[in-house]
Amino acid sequence: MSSKDHMMDKKTMMENLARAAYEKGAFNGAWLYAENGGIVSKGAFGFRDAENKLPMTEDSIFEMASVTKMFTATAVMLLVREGKLSLDDEYAKYFPDYPYPDVTFRHLLTHTSGMPDFAVTDLVGPAMEEENRIPSNGEIIQMIRSEDEDPACAPGEAFAYSDVNYMLLAHAVETLSGVKFEEFMKKRIFEPAGMKDSAICHTRRDGRPSDRFTRNMVLEDGKYVPSDLSRYESAYVVGSDGMNGCDYLYTTVFDMLAWDKALREEKILTLEEQRLMYAPMPLPNGEAAGADDEDDGYGFGWCFKTEPEMGLVVRHSGGMPGLETWFERFVDADRVLVFMACRDYEDARAFSSFIEGLEAAARDKEPEPVVSVEDVAVKDPDKSKWESFCGTYERPEDDEFIIEEVFLQDGDLYARAVINDEDFPEPMALTFRLYPLGDSEFGRKGGMLKVTFGDGYLSFDGMTCRKLK
Repeated sequence: MSSKDHMMDKKTMMENLARAAYEKGAFNGAWLYAENGGIVSKGAFGFRDAENKLPMTEDSIFEMASVTKMFTATAVMLLVREGKLSLDDEYAKYFPDYPYPDVTFRHLLTHTSGMPDFAVTDLVGPAMEEENRIPSNGEIIQMIRSEDEDPACAPGEAFAYSDVNYMLLAHAVETLSGVKFEEFMKKRIFEPAGMKDSAICHTRRDGRPSDRFTRNMVLEDGKYVPSDLSRYESAYVVGSDGMNGCDYLYTTVFDMLAWDKALREEKILTLEEQRLMYAPMPLPNGEAAGADDEDDGYGFGWCFKTEPEMGLVVRHSGGMPGLETWFERFVDADRVLVFMACRDYEDARAFSSFIEGLEAAARDKEPEPVVSVEDVAVKDPDKSKWESFCGTYERPEDDEFIIEEVFLQDGDLYARAVINDEDFPEPMALTFRLYPLGDSEFGRKGGMLKVTFGDGYLSFDGMTCRKLK
């Protein structure tokens, strides 16, 4: 196959994957894939509003959620270069009222600070309810200090991913540079990188600058609503909008390609500085911080992995209610993959297989088809036992997801469940169909949950619940 045919094949592969995912309710957004600086595949499907009046475009502007962390880490590296701080300086050196000793900037960058995690809605609730305003990043940090929580562990002892680490870093960037964080990012990173549509924005606090900005939409009671108007999600989504460092970069797929180019051309950071950001942080147990089945570790705002065929690959995902983002740089192979989606997926399996397909194509492999739970469900199941599965089940204590009841409706099996989330103002009740994956194993559309029925019990996520009646 010629190089041109190879590119055309990938273009077709990715377009077909995205179209299939859109048709199966698993993708509403934009994507881009490039090799050697040239765009191979790009496109957009769906809508950028809840009413389906504004079509998705390739240059739609998305909130990037935690993909923002790589830019915050870059800002810290610029201050290190200028001698305004050192990676192994303690945070308390510059902020004496910081109540957690021995925590360094390196610890914060690698999520090894041992900082306790906090429920955002608990922190910002009083300001939201009593003063009708969204607290700023600095105010939230003061709230965290006043909580006087014990650290989760000693600094450097364990990896514990937390947005608080990057909120603290953004606060340091603003304080030590003497420039507002939003302005620092614009002048020192986005503009030099040629990211013309990128900015740190707080759209719930300050409004949406244009209708090119997508709205994150959650599936609630069978219809899509903006996440900031959601009965369950709005307290968290709106209350956290004043944070910095961990979220609130708004950008396009084209600007993220420009970001890759700027890194390759050393417009912002030298290659040596970038390599430092991809270095493993060793833990006392001998493992690298953030190492798991997918990554070799977590550096400074980047997950990283060395693959046998592709070499060094660095990436980060982002997620908020109604939002999924992904940015991946194939450093050695000179490739870039980015996608942005601003609606809850209807089918989790279709979404997962879509992403897996993009990843395969980017690695010169033939992608598997996008499949939904309906595609993998048993087509003509034996329903003779289904009646015995019906009834109410015991509730595990302190679990976030609880299946309370199973019942038959129009010949199909359904479940009623409750989600308990510390950021929800009340438990979320939901009803969903159970699709047969085997004689006694079932799946649902909105998640990868597998429910298995036995004699007088059901089990899921490693838990077994007795049938009560």
